[in-house]
Amino acid sequence: MTAPRTAVKVTIGGEEFTVRSELPAEYTQEVAAYFDKLLRSIRSGAQTVEAHKVAILAGLAVTDELFQARRGDAEMAGRINTLVEELTRLAPARRGGAQSGEA
Repeated sequence: MTAPRTAVKVTIGGEEFTVRSELPAEYTQEVAAYFDKLLRSIRSGAQTVEAHKVAILAGLAVTDELFQARRGDAEMAGRINTLVEELTRLAPARRGGAQSGEA
């Protein structure tokens, strides 16, 4: 069953939007605030850039963050898998050593 959709008013780039989402209103507001802050940051660093270009640059920045996070997650998963493999190889040797030490 699908969660009920909630309408949330957010302000992005000085414009008010109503976003309908199944996610909690606080989350939607947090996401909108993050994007709005990014827009303002890009706008303040650029000289007379049109609003749609600022939005495109902000979209690229968020997409870059997503790709970086995915890459980091993949690297972390690889490290964890390597550690699990090492522990798996060591576990039988430790059990055998503990048993022979008890005899």
